[in-house]
Amino acid sequence: MRSDEIKKGNQRAPNRSLLRSLGVTDREMDLPFIGIANAWSDIVPGHVHLRTLAQKVREGITAAGGVPFEFGVIGICDGIAMGHEGMRNALPSRENIADSIELMAQAHCFDGLVCVGTCDKIIPGMLMAAARLNIPTIVITGGPMLSGHLAGKELSLIDVFEGVGRQAAGKMTESELCELECAAMPGCGSCQGLYTANTMACMTEALGMSLPGCAATPAVDAAKLRLARETGERIVPLVKEQVLPRQILTEQGFSNAIKVDMALGGSTNTVLHLMAIAQEADVPVTLDTFRDIARITPHLCHMQPAGPYSMEALYYAGGVSAVMNRLAGSLDDVMTVSGKTVQVIARDHPVKNKQVIAPLTAPVHAAGGLKILRGSLAPDGAVIKCGAVDEAMWKHQGPARVFNGEKDAMDAIIERKIKEGDVIVIRYEGPKGAPGMPEMLSPTSALMGQGYTRVALVTDGRFSGGTRGPCIGHVAPEAAAGGPIGLVNEGDTIRIDLFADTIDLLLSPEILQKRRKEMVPHKKSVTGVLARYAALVGQANKGAVLRNG
Repeated sequence: MRSDEIKKGNQRAPNRSLLRSLGVTDREMDLPFIGIANAWSDIVPGHVHLRTLAQKVREGITAAGGVPFEFGVIGICDGIAMGHEGMRNALPSRENIADSIELMAQAHCFDGLVCVGTCDKIIPGMLMAAARLNIPTIVITGGPMLSGHLAGKELSLIDVFEGVGRQAAGKMTESELCELECAAMPGCGSCQGLYTANTMACMTEALGMSLPGCAATPAVDAAKLRLARETGERIVPLVKEQVLPRQILTEQGFSNAIKVDMALGGSTNTVLHLMAIAQEADVPVTLDTFRDIARITPHLCHMQPAGPYSMEALYYAGGVSAVMNRLAGSLDDVMTVSGKTVQVIARDHPVKNKQVIAPLTAPVHAAGGLKILRGSLAPDGAVIKCGAVDEAMWKHQGPARVFNGEKDAMDAIIERKIKEGDVIVIRYEGPKGAPGMPEMLSPTSALMGQGYTRVALVTDGRFSGGTRGPCIGHVAPEAAAGGPIGLVNEGDTIRIDLFADTIDLLLSPEILQKRRKEMVPHKKSVTGVLARYAALVGQANKGAVLRNG
């Protein structure tokens, strides 16, 4: 066992002495040592209940013949961080999470690892660490929050974000906004729709790194406790059989996950995160991978924010495994941490509600829920959740309204300085330029809340999974890296064509070259972790991972 390095032989007497001080017995010295990376905190709704889940994991590990050792992992709540300077820290936290788990597991020679987490950057960071370490690992995600309710309507966090726009437009009173705020989020769990946290939980299950049923099971359901117990029990056989993450995180495994992503219509952030995880696993996943799979995979689930269905509805419809049942004919039959192959899992989980998980013969859209765009404005690519865009806006051409940052754009939207037909450009919000590539749920929700129907938004930053409408993110190269988005002037014409997968700045190469020579980059003064991040981070079209050296 890997842990023998710290507990076998006379030279390890000091190490064993320290282990004994923890209460480890002679018998346990011969058992597998299992690390539990727990992202519990009481500032993140998706994590506030993870102590309870981790306890069930501990019980499962002990029952299966392992010794559990729990340690903490940070977690940022993107919703609380949204709309202010704190959001710049969210994406960099993914790298911190991966690094901290790698450091703990390597230093203490764990034989296996259970990752307990829920939200946006936490699960990707955990999977990145699993791929790096390549020791037996299994993930238990904390589960979605139940829907809020008000006046007979199901609510989620996005209703509150859009409520800010409605209140600013005079469509809602301040007291009505307060009532909405108090009703939308009834307890623990990740935000209710298919936003980034829940999409990444679905990706974890589709990749085969969590047990069947894990992603959609609500945080407060007793089934989640049973899944946590079973997760703890399962890690010990994985150690004994030496089933390693890189045997599961294969090219076929990523292909399966991306197909599920397209069928669900998941968050644009999956493009960043799956590419980052794939790089750690040495698997070739690029924007073209997403583009090609999107073209042949139908969009089957009309999930919030684009459609009416919450994660709770997906759970009762059969969850991710039932989506895999629908896609079984196109999925590779690879192994998962459960010990069952993908096809066995798909066969055993039929669809329970065809309104929530549509049949292949009657999809929500014929192609996947995400699109990769390229053109003169985004030579290296951009991403849009096309499944959340009204078809009337699939082709749009309009004047650019240019902002060197989210705050100025948000002020213009709230003050009604944006006109129908405009293309809002928010730049210097990419991985390097922001730095940190913040999500921009506030301006996109404000646009929806105020009732705009023919305004597009383009940015080198990114969006929350809660964003809907014609919002194009991850524009690469970003402005801070010399990308064409940094050359756009107020009033320039931008053309978007989702049918052709293009986004273009309608200027001649000569004008662009002249502007490039005159361009003065917009730079932000940062220190500490953000300064290090800005110096090392790569572009969004490669997953915004830190470069080595």
